[in-house]
Amino acid sequence: MSTASERLLLRLEWKVVRRLDGRLQGAHRTAHRGSGIDFTGLRAYGDGDDARHIDWNVTARLDEPHLRVFTEDRELTVWLVLDRSASMAAGRPGRGKHDVLAELALVLARLFGRGGNRVGALLFDTGTPRVVPPGTSRRHALRIGAELERTSEARGSTTKTRGGIFKTRGGTTETRGTTTDLAEMLDAAGRLARRRALVVVLSDFIGDGDWERSLQRLARRHEVVALRIVDTADDVLPEAGLIVVEDAETGEQLVVDSADPLLRVRLRAAVDARDARLEAGMRRAGVPVHRIDTDRDLAEALVEVVARTGDRSP
Repeated sequence: MSTASERLLLRLEWKVVRRLDGRLQGAHRTAHRGSGIDFTGLRAYGDGDDARHIDWNVTARLDEPHLRVFTEDRELTVWLVLDRSASMAAGRPGRGKHDVLAELALVLARLFGRGGNRVGALLFDTGTPRVVPPGTSRRHALRIGAELERTSEARGSTTKTRGGIFKTRGGTTETRGTTTDLAEMLDAAGRLARRRALVVVLSDFIGDGDWERSLQRLARRHEVVALRIVDTADDVLPEAGLIVVEDAETGEQLVVDSADPLLRVRLRAAVDARDARLEAGMRRAGVPVHRIDTDRDLAEALVEVVARTGDRSP
């Protein structure tokens, strides 16, 4: 396994995993009902039900057989959908969106794996998606980290304009002429996860395609959680006078006056509209979306995600 992934995971285990271990298991309970340890409720006895679960006190009181129902403890299958598109290059060196995504993927794979759950990964960009089949061990988490390293590229600093994520001239990228198809990314996850699973989508959600319909299809079959990775460069154009910017996904270049007040107002409006569309689409699909800023402590961000997930539990 990659030495770099090993070092990163070791650091994350000390700083993040130990603080979160055990929390994620309680935040994502199986939708199945059975004979686990947590009482759920009562229901009328039916043909084929196990008579050992009859509540005789309730049965005597209502004069009709009733069963005690519990939350059934089952292992999860977790799929991490990892956006490796060019727009994920935004951010300062060593703490860009793709760096935070790599840390999140390793932490989640390790946390869920420690609980006995099987974790797989789908790495998606504008090329052929790469798949890491589900596994449970620490070595398996490192395998996901190694695949992420393979997809990493040296990219320049980025700035955001109305058209999408842009980077200053001088960076490099392999995929030009097309933007991320978010719908295809979500559809690929749906094709991959054949049995009901927890699907965690890690992305900046910058791209094209009718992703909302694809998200709704995915959410009907699986529990879906979106972790939206955001950098300041996604939202703010630095005041640096005339600059040449380049769309990180299409390669299109523009010369803009970054100090132009009208441009800055239009940019702010475009960013707000983009965020509103995203929130509305997630809400209609019934998918919780959690913002993960690149400049925030990862453990604190994940503690907040777990707390918000717990608040949504019935």
